[in-house]
Amino acid sequence: ALALQRGGFAPPLPTPTPALSGMPSRPGSAFEPAPCDRQEGMVELDLLRAGDPRLEPSTALTTAIAHLEWALLDDDDDCPRRHRDRVLEFLAEHPDAAHRACETGHLTGSAVVVDGSASRTLLLHHRKLGRWFQPGGHADGDTNLAAVALREATEETGIAGLAVTTRAIDVDVHFVEPPGERAHLHLDIRYLVLAPPGAVEVGNEESLALRWLTEAELDHLEPGVDASTRRLVHRGLAAAAPLVRRRLVA
Repeated sequence: ALALQRGGFAPPLPTPTPALSGMPSRPGSAFEPAPCDRQEGMVELDLLRAGDPRLEPSTALTTAIAHLEWALLDDDDDCPRRHRDRVLEFLAEHPDAAHRACETGHLTGSAVVVDGSASRTLLLHHRKLGRWFQPGGHADGDTNLAAVALREATEETGIAGLAVTTRAIDVDVHFVEPPGERAHLHLDIRYLVLAPPGAVEVGNEESLALRWLTEAELDHLEPGVDASTRRLVHRGLAAAAPLVRRRLVA
């Protein structure tokens, strides 16, 4: 899990080396978005559940690049796009970025878990840090980051039947300062995870509490959530609304 302190926006990354900056994003990738994901005049998000072949693990960095390039960031908020650009630059310089052994920084996947009404999200009160965060964790070599996000959400919430979107909805780069380690970057690729109606959460040893919250209720949390988490919650609830409507109509 992301049991590390989150800091501010990371400093500029070095210019990618010419040899790696042209790395292809699709060939060799285990992730290939379905043609129906994008339709003329609208955006459609597919939901994947555990066992779907599109969530099979991958070790190819091109899979992570494909997820980044296909991320749903086409709106007025340019902050996630700037973070994505920094991650792509980092991957061009660090072919081992999916592993914690990459001491400068490494990939993580996280999930904004939204309930069946698309009105609330589930946050965890982290035991070690004493702060509220979304579920998430290290890639640990798996570049299929949607699978990483779903795995971490399932482990940390205890909810069965979660479903993850095929496309990331947010990207964030932040410093972490874990005890006994050098400060480094977390390159966090973030997905919407939809809970089934009537889902009951069961926390694990990493959390003091789990709480379903509306966006307005974030203001009443102690300690308060950071701007990055607020942005993710806002984007997640907005992305979940049409999926819930589609589920109700089906």
